[in-house]
Amino acid sequence: MKAIIFAGGTGTRLWPLSRKKSPKQFEKLINNNSTLQLAVERLHPLFSPKDIFIATNIAYKKIVQEQLPKIPKENFIFEPEKKDVAPAIALVSGIFRKKNPKEPMVILWSDHLVKKVDLFKKILKNAGDYIAKNPKNIIFISNKPRYPSSNLGYIHIGGKAKTVNGTVLYSFEGLKYKPDEETAKTFFKSGRYAWNLGYFVTTPDFICEAFSRFAPNISENTKKILDHYGQKDYQEILKKNYGKVESINFDHAILENLDKKEAMVVMEDIGWSDVGAWEALKEALETHQYENIIRGRVHIEHVRDSLIYNYEDSKLVVGIDLDENIIVNTNDVILIAKKNSISKLQRLVKSFEGTENEKLM
Repeated sequence: MKAIIFAGGTGTRLWPLSRKKSPKQFEKLINNNSTLQLAVERLHPLFSPKDIFIATNIAYKKIVQEQLPKIPKENFIFEPEKKDVAPAIALVSGIFRKKNPKEPMVILWSDHLVKKVDLFKKILKNAGDYIAKNPKNIIFISNKPRYPSSNLGYIHIGGKAKTVNGTVLYSFEGLKYKPDEETAKTFFKSGRYAWNLGYFVTTPDFICEAFSRFAPNISENTKKILDHYGQKDYQEILKKNYGKVESINFDHAILENLDKKEAMVVMEDIGWSDVGAWEALKEALETHQYENIIRGRVHIEHVRDSLIYNYEDSKLVVGIDLDENIIVNTNDVILIAKKNSISKLQRLVKSFEGTENEKLM
């Protein structure tokens, strides 16, 4: 089985630490490790370095290879420009198809945390074993929701379909995009909806054939590129043609169109968190709801339920009488916001375009 970790996002919800030149997945957020490094580490020893692949933008070539020195150079797949996820998955699946079309592969993302690593690896192994025998299927790996989040997508779970070495596979009833708060509460209470992590196990053949059916323009463009794979002009052809397709989300292009009979779902609590925003990072790291999460030189008194990160060793950050705050100090920006206001950060950073603050994006 092969694992492919996608690491191409920009992550403005973790600004000012995450910038265009150095996105969130490369920043040392947890115990001096980036979430990309943690994503690779938790695959060992189920996957050897030669079976782990990284897909990202060519702009990040230096930093990903520096952070992951054990991954073979040929296992880095670089996109020549930023598109949405669908073209990137089509390219990777096409490359894998040339090598071993029916070998199971797992799609993963670089900006997540998983606390229950042993359970996660058990699920990957069992799902891979099932797909090896059923290569025309796809298995979604979801997380049992811990609370009714309206910031995450959901998978509708049906009844139990199979059990593979203790891992229950449920029938697939469809994908649901980010619901409003009331709908999220209904999903949570029902017990029939799980957080959609974007993780799945299938084969290159399955994905490539799905692109042929549901996104033929992406499929045809990718085939034109991969006709030159392994040849001297491959990089030139890739750069010339990769951007010629629409920028479309993989869920919309492929997953929402699948026959439900082709898919099954694993729903477990693997301790998953999306650390794409400061309040999500706090939730992932805290051991109780009102805990303060601190990094760097920080002194606080009467502070509750806050995250305070200080990246300047020469400066002391002091907080008094604060509740539910996010405070992040870098060498050129200080962010101070209420925890429930971080959703406004993306729009604020975008407003810097064309201003004197654009260099801070």
